[in-house]
Order: sequence, then structure tokens, then C-alpha cells
Amino acid sequence: MNTEESVHTLPDGLELYAKTWKTSGSPLAVLAFIHGFSDHCNAYHDLFPTLASAGIEVRSFDQRGWGRSVKQTGDQGNTGPTSQVLADIHSFLKSLPSRPDLPLFLMGHSMGGGQVLNYIFHPESPYNQDKASRPNFSGVLLYSPSTGRIVAKLIPQKQRYSPLDANLLSRNKDTVKEFVDDKLCHDTATFGGLSGMLDRGIWLEGMFEAGDGEWVKSDLPFWFGHGDGDLITSYPATKYFAKRLAEKGGDVTFCSYEGAYHKLHAELPETTEKFLTDVKAFILSKVPKTEGAVAHDEVEGVQGVQGEGGIDTAVHGDVETEDKAKL
Repeated sequence: MNTEESVHTLPDGLELYAKTWKTSGSPLAVLAFIHGFSDHCNAYHDLFPTLASAGIEVRSFDQRGWGRSVKQTGDQGNTGPTSQVLADIHSFLKSLPSRPDLPLFLMGHSMGGGQVLNYIFHPESPYNQDKASRPNFSGVLLYSPSTGRIVAKLIPQKQRYSPLDANLLSRNKDTVKEFVDDKLCHDTATFGGLSGMLDRGIWLEGMFEAGDGEWVKSDLPFWFGHGDGDLITSYPATKYFAKRLAEKGGDVTFCSYEGAYHKLHAELPETTEKFLTDVKAFILSKVPKTEGAVAHDEVEGVQGVQGEGGIDTAVHGDVETEDKAKL
């Protein structure tokens, strides 16, 4: 498995660090990955190499304000408003290969998961405003997605040190230590960036209650994964969102990981192994070349959710509804 570093230049001239995890032969599919808060694309352990070894090329980048895309300390966490965040994602996605024989998938973790959901469903997202040149996805995957409230709106450009409790990220103590020692995980955001994350969460919480005309329906297959021990983002909120999406006719798969914390890709070995298997199985089941050859033992533990009432238990949890936020 080879990797290749590159630069993605945004329309405003900002250069983002990008990286590709290549397959040994011609890829069966491409996965675009959006990382989480205080994270970067090189911190996802075995997830990307595992997918590459299965024929799934992974393309990712460090978002504006994070990781190696930060050029000076004052840029840390300065993501810009939601409109900028989604425009950056759209720019990167449009740069990826677009071939009918090479399925493209989109995946987001934590903050990145919330961004992906806004990107797909918000009517003001560039994905829905720029339909003529929108990426042609074969599926969307979210795990431990952020749909909750973060912090009240304050001064847009002022930086705020907002440390995550590292002990809540994973039951794997090596993962906790690695996060604490990783200088690229700087835990710093502007109030504007935190406010944008808050607004995206508020909009997702009230998306379905706002009415069918307030969000854009999607025929894409969706996969959700969440540990029921996660105290960083809300497991009940993810399960509720997946349930409501299924009730609206969405093609939804929901995978629950008992006792797992936030970083499913770097959890206890048995949890991470199951997570990697589930992700790989979902993607390959949507690839025409492999959909009939996915091993039964890779998919038998996945909870498929189709149509109304698909998720076994309706969990509203701490989800609240409010008027939809503007980008």
C-alpha cells in the first residue's frame, strides 16, 4: 500500500494538505474522507490502509484551520463559517476522479460527519446549489457524527482553547496517549468556527421537524456507525436521525458498537476490527464488481434499515428541535 501527499488549492488560494492511500492495483472504488474536530487525515490508524488493501482508494485532506493545512498559529481552528466549510469540501470533492466505472463514496467522522450531513441535505449547500457538477456518490458513511450543540455564538475571529477530554475518545489507552501527544490535534477553534459547528448541529436536530420542503431528499445509501458509550457525540441522536431518515424512505444502515467510545477506528481491538469489517462490507456491497461477492460473515452483523420503522427502537434521547439555521 502506497501513499501520496499533495496540495489542494482552494478558489481563494489557500493550500490544503491532502493525501491519498493507494491500492496495489486498479481501485474498485474511491472513498473521500472528512476528518473531525482537532484532528487530521493522518490520524486514522488502520482504517485507510485496511480499505486500500481491499481495493478502496482513500482520498482525504486536512481542513482549513486543522492539521498540516495550518500555516501559522493564528490560523488554528479558523475554519470560517459553514458556507466556507462546505465550499472547501465541495472544492476538494470536485477534484476527485469522476469515472462511471469507479464508484465514489463520502465518509465523515465526528465534526466531519455533521459537515457531510449538512453538505448532502442542506438546500443551501453547494452540493444542492451546483447540481450540474455535483459529485456522483454511490454511498455516504457517517460514524460518531456531530449533531449536538457546542458553544454559544461569541466573537467570530477570537480563538478559544476548547480541549476534548482525551479519556473519552477511546477505551484504548494508546489512542488516548497518542492524541494527547499529537501537536497537530491543537484543540483550538475560533468562536466563529465553534458557532458554525453549533448551527450545523441545530439544523440537523430540527431537519425532519422543519418539513419536507426545508431539506433536500437523497436517494443515496447511508451507513451510520456509533458506539453506545460515546460521550463526545450523541449515540441517541445518531440513532434517532437514522431512524427518521429511514422513515422518510431513505436507504439506511445503522451499526451499533456496544460500549464503544468516540474513535471507532482506534478502539479496543475487537471493536475496531468489527468496525473496519462493517465499513468495508458496506462499500464493497455497493460496488458493481464486488456486490455479489461480499462474504456473508462480513455483513451478517450489520443492521439494515429500509423504509419506515427500520430501526428496532426509536430513541429520541437528547435531540431537540429548533428553527433551521442558515448557512
